[in-house]
Amino acid sequence: MTDDSEKVIIFQNSLILTKKIYNFLVIMIPRATYIVNFLKSLERTILQTFGHPPRELAYAYTYGKQTQLQPKKFSIKDIVGDGFLLAVPKFRRTIEKKWKRKFGHPDYVWKLLVPKTNIAVCSDCGHNFERGHLCGNCYKKVEAETKEIQEKIKEKLGNNKPIENDVIVLYNGEELPEETKEFWQGKRIIEMKKDRPQWFSKNLLQKSTQQPSESKDVKPTDLA
Repeated sequence: MTDDSEKVIIFQNSLILTKKIYNFLVIMIPRATYIVNFLKSLERTILQTFGHPPRELAYAYTYGKQTQLQPKKFSIKDIVGDGFLLAVPKFRRTIEKKWKRKFGHPDYVWKLLVPKTNIAVCSDCGHNFERGHLCGNCYKKVEAETKEIQEKIKEKLGNNKPIENDVIVLYNGEELPEETKEFWQGKRIIEMKKDRPQWFSKNLLQKSTQQPSESKDVKPTDLA
């Protein structure tokens, strides 16, 4: 028991001593730093006031007169026997690579002209077009007519006003269909001073969705 108590006392004393040393260092380190900085500033002030110390010893070197080099005349004999390094290919291209560079590759870039087999003739205008696409000539006609109708709408309704109501287009010799007053409420009428094109039928302007009706008879209306 006495040995254990002595060990405990020694351990406690060592802890107390370590704590005192730590507190001493915490107090003295800032002071030592302050003293070192003060001495450095004092040394700097003295050097600035009384001048710097003399320079250290060094070797002295004197530059001699440089002799002018005379330009040497160029002669073809100077390069005789010397080799020239030229950029030449190290390996020969294979025949497959030559064909690909000349004709291309069918999966990537094919340089040969391939005839098209999907050309058809338009039944309306007689121009050629690709199957699966619209006829270019007919599309231009529709585009020109649409732009003309849009210009008429801008002249009558203005550019700044939003067009929220339905617009009815009438050509020369056409009259308004007989409908109820509720049908014409809020609709705008645009008159085109020319005949209706043959391809532009009236049923193209009808809505695809109609109000439900109880009658079972279905008859086409406003056909061209």
